[in-house]
Amino acid sequence: MSADTHEAAATATVASAGKPHLRRDSSVSAVLAGLVAVLVSYSGPLVIVLSAAAAGHLTQARTGSWVWAISIGSGLTCLGLSLYTRMPIITAWSTPGAALLVTSLGSYPYPEAIGAFVVTGVLIALIGVTGVFGRLMRQVPSAIVSAMLAGILFSFGTSVFTSVKTGPWTAGGVLIAYLLAKRFVPRYAVLAALVVGVGCAAASSRLHVHVDSFEFARPEWTTPHLSAAALIGITVPLLVATLASQNAPGMGVLAASGYAPSDRLLIGSTGAMSAVLAPFGSHAVNLAAITAAICTGPEAHHDPRRRYVAGVSCGVFYLIVGMFGSTLVAVFAGLPKELVAAVAGVALFGALASGLTGAMADPQHRESALITFLATASGVTLWGIGSAFWGLIAGVLAHVVLSVRPIRRAPRP
Repeated sequence: MSADTHEAAATATVASAGKPHLRRDSSVSAVLAGLVAVLVSYSGPLVIVLSAAAAGHLTQARTGSWVWAISIGSGLTCLGLSLYTRMPIITAWSTPGAALLVTSLGSYPYPEAIGAFVVTGVLIALIGVTGVFGRLMRQVPSAIVSAMLAGILFSFGTSVFTSVKTGPWTAGGVLIAYLLAKRFVPRYAVLAALVVGVGCAAASSRLHVHVDSFEFARPEWTTPHLSAAALIGITVPLLVATLASQNAPGMGVLAASGYAPSDRLLIGSTGAMSAVLAPFGSHAVNLAAITAAICTGPEAHHDPRRRYVAGVSCGVFYLIVGMFGSTLVAVFAGLPKELVAAVAGVALFGALASGLTGAMADPQHRESALITFLATASGVTLWGIGSAFWGLIAGVLAHVVLSVRPIRRAPRP
């Protein structure tokens, strides 16, 4: 039996291995993986949420409540689902959903937008608990899922080297520290890269973190109002974007890492959390893909049964940021983009390698997997839906054309 088969067998029985023992299972690498995942979330996708809030002319209080809601929702689902399943379940807010709101939020009264958020969460929960979403995902060959994962992570891998052009000391220091630590202390390679990267950024005067005081976030309730216009203009595209661009690749990342998660539990739980927190501004909480890959791969821990600690760690850091709201967001915003890109890239090397290996392993599915990888890595966006979904569709179509045999009719007598 191969090493990959052993790992898959181990992860399949994780959920039944008894109660988690955090003290025994905790490791620096897993906790750091959760921290890096949160760092990536707040240094990039949050900017889109803030842009949507500005486009919708939201007050500072409502904007702060929105940040609080998506942070608390992501933290609670990460923490609870990771502990319950003993898998590294990483959730986040819908980035493509926020991108859609940049152009649409200002067209509706805010209470009507909140009503659309509530309905979106309820519909996602129903789609999840009925098992419809999972049945569709299980029809996709594993090679195509792995190729989609590799395509999602490809730009993050290349960003390590493109960042060297604009921040040679910071990005270069991260890469060199990672390689040296990988050679001598592989479990702490990402930690070494982060520490050296921060040091290089500070030495080159590129670290701009200014925090005057810590203030607790104040959630603000908005009573939802339902309108046909908002349901059509916000709910429909937000529902499709969240399921196709976030939950589908999120399930794919877990499957590509050898886990067998319950789609009913994960999609149902995140949809319900979205609906509960929608009156405070949360547009959608869903499974993560890119940040999930940081926590589900061997960089988090060599033992897949102990990687759930990365999900717990991610949830705790989300909750901390959520409690302090914009104060800690300012900390993440002060980090140079080259540092974030380089650290995220080296943290995803292992997941990217696994995705490429799984995509090319089976000659029968190799070409359809290649098409999936290229379409996903292209970054193309159509009708507000990201390239991960279109890569999946392209790969499935190629698989049908190249692999499925036509039904032969019996000859007439």
